[in-house]
Amino acid sequence: MSTEKAPEVYDAELVSTEKLDQKVSDNENEFLSASTNAEEQDEGRTPTEEEMKTLRHVSERIPISCWLVAIVELAERFSYYGLSAPFQNYMQNSPKDSPPGILALNQSGATALSYFFQFWCYVTPVFGGWIADIYWGKYKTIFVFCVVYIIGIFILFITSLPAITSRTTAIGGYIASIIIIGLATGGVKSNVSPLIADQIPKTKPIIKVLKSGERVVQDPNITIQNVFMFFYLMINIGSMSVIATTELEAHVGFWAAYLLPFCFFFIALAALILGRHQYVKTPVSDKIINKTFQCLWIGMKNGFKLDAAKPSYHPEKQYPWTDKFVEEVKRAIYGCKVFIYYPVYWVTYGQMVNNFVSQAGQMELHGLPNDILQAINSISIIIFIPICERFIYPFIRKFTPFKAITKIFFGFMFATSAMVYAAVVQPPFTKSDIYKAGPCYEFPKACAPEFRTVPNEIHIAVQVPAYVLIALSEILASVTGLEYAYTKAPVSMKSFITSLFLVTNAFGSAIGIALSSVSKNPKMVWTYTGLSVACFLGGCLFWICFHHYNDKEEELNKLEYASEEEYNGDATALRPTTSLSQSIKSLA
Repeated sequence: MSTEKAPEVYDAELVSTEKLDQKVSDNENEFLSASTNAEEQDEGRTPTEEEMKTLRHVSERIPISCWLVAIVELAERFSYYGLSAPFQNYMQNSPKDSPPGILALNQSGATALSYFFQFWCYVTPVFGGWIADIYWGKYKTIFVFCVVYIIGIFILFITSLPAITSRTTAIGGYIASIIIIGLATGGVKSNVSPLIADQIPKTKPIIKVLKSGERVVQDPNITIQNVFMFFYLMINIGSMSVIATTELEAHVGFWAAYLLPFCFFFIALAALILGRHQYVKTPVSDKIINKTFQCLWIGMKNGFKLDAAKPSYHPEKQYPWTDKFVEEVKRAIYGCKVFIYYPVYWVTYGQMVNNFVSQAGQMELHGLPNDILQAINSISIIIFIPICERFIYPFIRKFTPFKAITKIFFGFMFATSAMVYAAVVQPPFTKSDIYKAGPCYEFPKACAPEFRTVPNEIHIAVQVPAYVLIALSEILASVTGLEYAYTKAPVSMKSFITSLFLVTNAFGSAIGIALSSVSKNPKMVWTYTGLSVACFLGGCLFWICFHHYNDKEEELNKLEYASEEEYNGDATALRPTTSLSQSIKSLA
């Protein structure tokens, strides 16, 4: 019996198979279309609270104008660190010492003057921030003070030339130059970090669908964190100039070490001129700082309750600000409170540019300048910032929010560990402590005239871990402090609030000046021990006082944006809340 099917049966089966395939294909298309529609609907919408907690947070793209501002900062920091790295030798030693110097002020005198320079550089930002926020704006302020900066470096260079200088001339030129450079540093430093952050569009968190199909939250807070990490990376790329200037100091002379920063600084001016039409420039506001202090005064008179300064509470008094402005001032106070314990951190950090340098000068250098190890700090930061940004921080955020207060606390702890290491110095070398190494033990280069140029038998490399630990502390405490100052400041007061953060460095330097009398052998172990205890206690008190601020982080950051009602319900008009009308000066 034949088993062959009739042709019509085959045709029926073929039609049935085609219909089935078409149905499957239609279902697939419907599924893909639904998925595409879902992705399109998700793209750009506001995330829910659950999505904010569960989805991965990512950064926006960083615009080109940020890179231009970063070049300005790189050039400024190249010059600052390049010229200040030889300062300790320049001040401490005489031309007959090893390593040689010029001013012959001894270690205590040099350390005190070094701390004065740091103090001056970080007290002048208050002036720079005030000028920028009320009169000139950030861009013009940076440009003017860059010119002043160049004048200061030129004076330092001229008075260090061996052919025309003497000790008296060098001292006079040095003091004049550090005053001018410090003033210029304040004008630049208080405005560069706010200007680079101003380049980031002020948007609220949104859902973004990646090419892989993963839904993530594009979070402006993560963008700001990355921008400040990138900004700090540029600082430390610039600070690598210490390698060049310390080598020039050792093999050519101080004049050559100061000539290089002078020439390099013109790159900052070039970047400012080339990018003048691309920068986002926040308008200045009339008497914004005066109005802030008026608002604070009203709050103080009413039992430290700032709500008393809100026009809605006292409409009859016709205050020249809005309720939103009062809320911004309250947020700024939160930020400024966090800065209270920073001077303890900065006096610890300051050891890197004075006492560590002096200590290295008493060790076996093996052909290296004693002040070159400051480059280890910069190299460590350059290595660890990308690692933190790409791996460590995202990994931690998978399990718990790694918020600002937590980062700063750990920054204090790393600085503490650096001082502990500096005090006990136990590296894997033959000698465990500079005071346990001959020939002069507790009095390096000072036990007898014949040993004036003979270091103790301990390798300079024992200092490396201390510089690395300070670098890690900077990533956590210094970078986050700049970020916190910017994000908690009212839009029209970014420079001024940033300057208040920077001025904590000046207070740390003032403490360092007070402690400079103990910056001598054989007391250095106790100096480092005392600093480690102070930094540890400061970090613990910081955590006790401010750890609850982590819970308010998102609420405080929302004040950066105006509500829909303030812009007539136009959701596309979300932009920074400026609170005050623009000044006519901003149009100049």
